[in-house]
Amino acid sequence: MLFAAMFCYLFFYTGRQTFGFAIPGIQAEFGVSKEALGWVSAALLWCYAIGQAINGNMADKFGGRRVMSAGAILSCLANWAVSFSTSIFSLGTLWGVNGLFQSMGWAPGSRLLSNWFGRHERGMVFGWYVFAAGMASVLSFVTSIIVVHSLSLDWRWIFRLPVILMLVGGVIFYLVARETPEEMGFQSPHDDISPEDADPVAGAVGDETSRVRYRAVLSNWRLILASLAIGFQNSARYGLLVWVPVHFLGDGSGPESSTSIIAPEWISIALPLGMAIGAATNGWVSDNIFGSKRYVAIVLYMVLAAMTSLIMFTIPASDIYLGIATLFLCGFFVYGPQSSFWALCPDLVGHRRAGTAIGVMNFFAYLFAGLGEPLIGRFMDAHDNTSLVFLIVAGASAASASLALFIRR
Repeated sequence: MLFAAMFCYLFFYTGRQTFGFAIPGIQAEFGVSKEALGWVSAALLWCYAIGQAINGNMADKFGGRRVMSAGAILSCLANWAVSFSTSIFSLGTLWGVNGLFQSMGWAPGSRLLSNWFGRHERGMVFGWYVFAAGMASVLSFVTSIIVVHSLSLDWRWIFRLPVILMLVGGVIFYLVARETPEEMGFQSPHDDISPEDADPVAGAVGDETSRVRYRAVLSNWRLILASLAIGFQNSARYGLLVWVPVHFLGDGSGPESSTSIIAPEWISIALPLGMAIGAATNGWVSDNIFGSKRYVAIVLYMVLAAMTSLIMFTIPASDIYLGIATLFLCGFFVYGPQSSFWALCPDLVGHRRAGTAIGVMNFFAYLFAGLGEPLIGRFMDAHDNTSLVFLIVAGASAASASLALFIRR
């Protein structure tokens, strides 16, 4: 089940993290500013946030297998619709619709995994699940580079070819995955008493209504604090994912003028590769070094993320190899804590409410990320300096670490 969920989510980002590579082509065709394209990116992120708040609960109600598979298929179709956009308005509208379909992936998949693994395994399991998401970022970067640079196709094909993989992943996941161990004759791994089992508000947990689930989740102050912390973390993450390709492919303000033998577009691959490996390590660290105290692992990585982002800001464009190494570390530390954040959800509210909790947490994550996109675009327009993204990422990482200190779980 873990590998099935990883396989499906490996292709999800081909449907939403390719936008940065399309920005130069969209700017050239539509004649719009980076700030305007930041608002287009925000449209997806905010629709994704709204969808997360809904679809996590839908996964608790109807099952993660159905919801996740449907999201992959619908997002593939939405991306093809985006590729036929004729204006910045139609582009933003369709990209936002795609965000709603994309939101049907993460929380439902997490819900399914929460059914299959107990509390002491969650750090490791979510580490591997987030590793798949990190590798999905690598895949989305590589396929976008192949479309634009190797095949010399225009920006519209970025939204047509890579997403075919997502369609395949969604169909295979539906055929392979099963919702619970009991469906296949195995014993449930949840032999410990989870928080909702001892919650008098819940009543009979198996018969909970959506209202009861939301009430229990939203009344948990530690979960809300963690949601604010992941909001700043995700702002840093998407600041890098959307604008680092612009920095390395850019318009004269980035390192594209370097004489390095490594093409600028391939330098950016260091970022998602670092993210993938960082995510795989942080869950293990929280389980095995810090005794499932997730907040310690989160604070450690976010402090180091702030430091490496500041270093990245100071590296000159000519120093390509130091830039690659530091960019790798930026991705490693910025994205790594996500595995601990997601493991916190079933830790705090129990596995039966995991989908709702993860959906609520992801709502905050993408609400904050959407706020950051037009802000970064405006800074770049005003100062004509794409490296400013690293200063903003450092500030967001420091804010996330400060909030996470108070989770204490």
